[in-house]
Amino acid sequence: MTGNHQTLALLLFSAFVAVTLGITTWVSRNRHGSAEEFYAGGRLFSPMENGFAISGDYMSAASFLGVTGLISLYGYDGLLYVVGFLVAWLVVLFLVAELVRNCGRFTLADVVAARMNERPVRIAAGTSSVTVSVLYLVAQMVGAGSLVALLLGGSSEAARNWTVVGVGALMVIYVSLGGMRATTWIQIVKAVLLLSGSIALTVLVLVRFHGDVNELLRSAAERSGHGDAFLAPGLKYGGDWTARFDFISLGLALVLGTAGLPHILSRFYTVPTARAARRSVVWSIGLIGGFYLMTIVLGFGAAAIVGPEAVRGANAAGNTAVPLLALDLGGGANSAGGTVLFAVVAAIAFATILAVVAGITLASSASVAHDLYASVRRRHAKPRSEVAVARTAAVGIGVVAIALGLLARDLNVAFLVGLAFAVAASANLPVLLYSLFWRSFTTRGAVWAVYGGLVPALLLVLLSPVVSGSPDSLFPSVDFQYFPLQNPGLVSIPLGFLAGWLGTVTSAEPPDEAKHAETEVRSLTGAGAV
Repeated sequence: MTGNHQTLALLLFSAFVAVTLGITTWVSRNRHGSAEEFYAGGRLFSPMENGFAISGDYMSAASFLGVTGLISLYGYDGLLYVVGFLVAWLVVLFLVAELVRNCGRFTLADVVAARMNERPVRIAAGTSSVTVSVLYLVAQMVGAGSLVALLLGGSSEAARNWTVVGVGALMVIYVSLGGMRATTWIQIVKAVLLLSGSIALTVLVLVRFHGDVNELLRSAAERSGHGDAFLAPGLKYGGDWTARFDFISLGLALVLGTAGLPHILSRFYTVPTARAARRSVVWSIGLIGGFYLMTIVLGFGAAAIVGPEAVRGANAAGNTAVPLLALDLGGGANSAGGTVLFAVVAAIAFATILAVVAGITLASSASVAHDLYASVRRRHAKPRSEVAVARTAAVGIGVVAIALGLLARDLNVAFLVGLAFAVAASANLPVLLYSLFWRSFTTRGAVWAVYGGLVPALLLVLLSPVVSGSPDSLFPSVDFQYFPLQNPGLVSIPLGFLAGWLGTVTSAEPPDEAKHAETEVRSLTGAGAV
């Protein structure tokens, strides 16, 4: 890229960083340091504000960079991510949002521990939440590195690595100083920027093809080199039965995983009532649905205008399809329009990454402090000391995410998020649903449900083609691949539910009928909710 692209993009990105740091500083001066303020922003946000913040939290680098890249490379099969990400919100709306808001306080473990022996349940749920959050963070770090590699022409590996470190440092600052309130406003600003940029690019793509979507699809198919197969199922997931099972596995993970993501569940505690939580989800479904419809146009637009070969040439996983599309739509590499549009899209992508990592880091540090630390020192932990632990945990989580982000830098960000969704659906969703709806559920069942989904999911990923045994693996030079699927959801999600059932029916502990009745009334009516 030319110096003009780099300079303008960096200036716009610096402006966003300056604004968000200003928000964080302002919030840090006006907070009173309580756990409710740090974890939930004082529960003062309106449904519309929270809906925009949820959208900002959910529409990640995986969506903006990874999904559009997969559609540009694989056509129809890339649409699976769009469908999965969107349909998942129906599960959240109908099964989770209101009930979680009524039953919990700050984290997933609050919901489960309400009717169980707290300590083992909190340790299990906290461990699972941190694991899911770190996997999700890695995807954002990889997206940041890919973007900078494109911005600098792929010539500076050191700059790419330093960007990952810089993003990690900023997310720690956001969370440590501003807590949930600063994180929420950063996500709202980011959602507005991302939606505005996506609308502008979508309009430009449609104008290029005179509003004829059929012409857009035909051009994409011709440019792809696959012809009509580009617009039909099977290009990525239809080669053999292994690929087809991978397709099913990924679909299950995407649809069921959202309801188990810690940073999404924590957003329901930032509004005053369960009704406000439900209305927040309705707002977010409208915003997220519109965004994903635009990613379809952008993905096929990148295939038709830029071409899959050029996309692969810039980044093998396709993570740079949208910036390249913006460059072409603006008039090309050496034009003023191309320079401006590329810079704007690059800055929006940076903003997307920063806002999402802030939300995930806050959720994971809350799990460390509120669940793990408070479980170990339950009798001595005070709200202020718990918040201090959360700030320290944010630093540690940032370091781990940076290290893994540098290791996984050549994987597609949407694919990495798919793994995080699989772990969330395997470990968090079974224990959440059992706790809310199964009268006989016990402490052993809760602990087994978490570990029975978490351990197999991580183990199957380690033994899959993602880690070894193929040219695209993390470690291509070694081969300990014993599990053929790239996404473990098809096996690990049923195992999580099975382990929860098995732990409950073999438990000597009698289920607490009174606590279940109390939880049921509280979840449905809000009586006694925090």
